[in-house]
Amino acid sequence: MSLIPSFFGGRPSNNFDPFSLEIWDPFKDFQLLSSSSPETSAFVNNRVDWKETPEAHVFKADLPGIKKEEVKVEVEDDRVLQIRGERNVEKEDKNDTWHRVERSSGRFMRRFRLPENAKMDQIKAAMENGVLTITIPKVEEAKKPDVKSIEISD
Repeated sequence: MSLIPSFFGGRPSNNFDPFSLEIWDPFKDFQLLSSSSPETSAFVNNRVDWKETPEAHVFKADLPGIKKEEVKVEVEDDRVLQIRGERNVEKEDKNDTWHRVERSSGRFMRRFRLPENAKMDQIKAAMENGVLTITIPKVEEAKKPDVKSIEISD
């Protein structure tokens, strides 16, 4: 990727060439958490939403192609929600010709520290159409006592 192609006598360089036919991949040399471990790379492209409603904390994770038996939802150290599992590689047939492999495979894990208002003993998880939904009810806040003003007489 040189501004002057090497067949014209130029030296190859690491400069960006806007006319290159190569497709630039900004994540080609990217390493998650300074590790090239496949255990951390499988979940890089998956997304997890966390919303808080008046009644609960709701997590939604996109896990396409993963069965519910391949996913574990655990609570660690009392307030850490952990989602982990494994996406397996498809079996290769010697007669197949692969043109592109973009779907990730391997182990994945995500962890979230939950707030104090989460009811840790009432967590529910469900999986539908490749979306894992985890619902954690919230502790009801104590009602503030009604204050009634009393008039002081003479």
